Amino acid sequence: MKIEISDKIRYIGVDDIDIDLFESQYVVPNGVSYNSYVILDEKIAIMDSVDYRKHEEWLHNLDVVLAGRTPDYLIVQHMEPDHAGSIAKTLAQYPDIKIVATARAIQMMPQFFEEADFSNNTIAVKEGDTLDLGTHTLQFFTAAMVHWPEVMVTYDHADKVLFSADGFGKFGALSHDEEWACEARRYYFNICGKYGGPVQALLKKAATLDIACICPLHGPILKENLGYYIGLYDTWSKYEAETEGVLVAYASIHGGTAVAAEKIAEILRAKGAPKVTVTDLSRDDMAEAVEDAFRMSKLVVAAASYDAGVFPPMHDFLHHLQIKAYQNRRVAIIENGSWAPSAGKVMKGMLSEMKNVEVVEPMVTILSRMKKADIPALEALAEALLA
Repeated sequence: MKIEISDKIRYIGVDDIDIDLFESQYVVPNGVSYNSYVILDEKIAIMDSVDYRKHEEWLHNLDVVLAGRTPDYLIVQHMEPDHAGSIAKTLAQYPDIKIVATARAIQMMPQFFEEADFSNNTIAVKEGDTLDLGTHTLQFFTAAMVHWPEVMVTYDHADKVLFSADGFGKFGALSHDEEWACEARRYYFNICGKYGGPVQALLKKAATLDIACICPLHGPILKENLGYYIGLYDTWSKYEAETEGVLVAYASIHGGTAVAAEKIAEILRAKGAPKVTVTDLSRDDMAEAVEDAFRMSKLVVAAASYDAGVFPPMHDFLHHLQIKAYQNRRVAIIENGSWAPSAGKVMKGMLSEMKNVEVVEPMVTILSRMKKADIPALEALAEALLA
């Protein structure tokens, strides 16, 4: 796959369209790309490696671009195995190569590659350090907790390229042409969502640089309309709503809660909610539900009671929101129960542990099946949520 970046910067990454679950949990119907780059100058720098499952294809791509030359440096921006999985193979093939990374990343390397000896091949860099390749000067900026503690990003002063590690990445192989924001949003909130503060710190550093191109470790190279991508990252990492609207997320056992969820969605639309999305937590992709919860300004959670608690798909959803630092939202609750409704108490308790989450009153209780007599309460809840 030929991807143009600049005369001296070449793409050598690979698509993985065989993978079913990214990080063994996220469905990736269009695969994922493992991006890697080579800077060809007086000295040659490889920008990250790839997942071990694709190391042979990657080493072939590297060999073609090198055209007989020997690389001087391997820049390791992130030690997660989908990017660092081929470090040991690179070292074995080029035993004199210098591996440039943060001290924390260098400390991690033996944890992943017991068989490799890194003692004479590493260069630790810190905030603001530079590396001269000839006409290209690389400058390194720490990006701790975006989304591991050892992460750094790299700026090439010659071509004004920011190698952004996991920042600005997305699901989807490069061979699959699709709109950026949807899968970038799902990627961001499920991978980096907890770390809005560190992302904000990185954006402030990026604002001091003259950036013409962003080269992430997943997804397409970004060259045009960079303000759009940076603007979305700014919104996401501030935990602000991107879209004024409501996500109605429900977990229904026998269909009764589903009917109530669809009814409040209908009521919300009738009352002027600009966008209402409904998701079935038992069947729909959990990562997309999390994405939509962060995207929308408001949330309705509707769930059946179960074992004196809440039906597990809802518990799972709220747990995902908790660990991804869901905050700054208004949430309405609908519970269902046949003899001892308990879902509402559990949902309210989990929501109360989240930062700046306002639970809208009154909570609505459905007994087994929604009835005409329940509709005024749903109407009142919808009005309170939209107020």
